This record gives sequence, structure tokens and C-alpha cells, in this order.
Amino acid sequence: MVYADLHVHTTRSDGVLEPDEVPAAARRSDVSVVALTDHDRLQPFDESAVEREGVRIVHGIELRVETDAGLRVDLLGYGIEPTAALEATTRRIQRNRIERGRAIVERVEDRLGIDLGVTVEDGFGRPHVARAIDDHPDAAYDYQGAFEHLIGGDCPCFVPRELPSFDRGRDVLSEAGRIVSLAHPFRYPDPAAALELTSALDGVERYYPYGREIDPEPIDRAIERHGLVATGGTDAHGREFGVAGLSEAAYRGLGLEG
Repeated sequence: MVYADLHVHTTRSDGVLEPDEVPAAARRSDVSVVALTDHDRLQPFDESAVEREGVRIVHGIELRVETDAGLRVDLLGYGIEPTAALEATTRRIQRNRIERGRAIVERVEDRLGIDLGVTVEDGFGRPHVARAIDDHPDAAYDYQGAFEHLIGGDCPCFVPRELPSFDRGRDVLSEAGRIVSLAHPFRYPDPAAALELTSALDGVERYYPYGREIDPEPIDRAIERHGLVATGGTDAHGREFGVAGLSEAAYRGLGLEG
């Protein structure tokens, strides 16, 4: 049974739940601890964790970064207590997200000859565009089709993001938080190269619902080789938590309490 789901998104990025709806959703899923890891966004509390309606809410973040070799990966920061450096980094990213979001929407609308009727604001991302396309009566694509044919990488309406470097992202998260973990290593084009980065991190997301069979042995080797902690979570964008995560003992071993 999952005690702690350490990868959850809210409406502060591309999730469907308002932050104040998270405790009830966690209780329905029998989850006691949730890490809010909105994309490139800090949570509206400065503490590393807070109690909300009987649920422990860990202040987390999912920060996308880019290596010198051009590999883009996501870093999960846990136990965040915001610093000036991290706040400045997230502000720059959010400005770029807004500019990028507007450019993507304009390209989609021009290509399909429709008005998506979306407002591009803080936390906006491609899932918002995909949902708007799926909901539009004159768009011939569903949510997945929007990514596959319009807004995915190498698609005609895709616009790349400007990202902080891997070193910069790791450093600002390390300064602000207690654990920096590599997210979902088997989602990257080169998982082996991604796992090599864990030598400079505290942990790696060991438990994750990929929707397909994966061999976790490379992750386990990285954990043993670099003395990493194992993190895990659902990567929830909806209302269901606890699809993946940690037991109570594994969570307590992370040292995020106290």
C-alpha cells in the first residue's frame, strides 16, 4: 500500500485539482503524504511541509533542466524552503512558459483555423492546449492526437522552451530543499545517460507508473553505486493518487520529517 505519493500536480501547473482539493483526494486514495511537485512552480507556503486536513503536504517542485549534451530531464526537489535564487529561476521559467504558450496557441489556431479560447497565464503548459483542442467541436484531434500530430516534439505547432542548465537547476534545488531526485528515468530518449546524472543528485524516482513493463535493474544499480535514496509517485495530473509511491518506512527513511 502506498503511504506517500511524492509526485502530484495541481492547477498551479497542469493538474486538474485545486491545491485545497488535494487533502480530500489523498484521503480517498488512502494516501497519508503527498508531495506537490508542480512544474517549475513554488507552492504558496514557505515551510518544507505542512499539515492539511490530516494529510502531510510536502513542498516539492518538478524542474526541467538541460545538460550540456542537450538531454532534457526533470528534477524533483523535496522539502523546499524557497530561496531568492530558486524564486528568480522559477520567475524566469514562468515568463518563458507564458511566451511559449502564446506561441503554441497561435500556431494551433492558425493551422486549424479555430479559436481555442484559452487564457495563457502562470502555470500554462501543453496539456492545457491539448485539453482545449480535445474540447473544441471543430478540432479533429483528441487529447493524445493533439500531442502526436500538433504540439509534440518535432510537430508543426511545437515551440521549444528555454531551460536552466542541469548544474544550475541542481544547485538551486539543493540550496532550497532536502532532496533532489531524478524523475522517471525511463521516460527519456536515453535512460542510461539520464541515470548517469544521478551521480550528482540525492535520489532517483524508483517507483513510477510507466504504463509498460520496465526493467528496474539499471535504477537499482545507480542507487547502489551512488548511495541514492529511492523516491516514487504517481505523477498525478488527475484525482487519483497512490498508483505509485513509497511505503511508510521508505518515506520515513528519506528524512523529510523534522
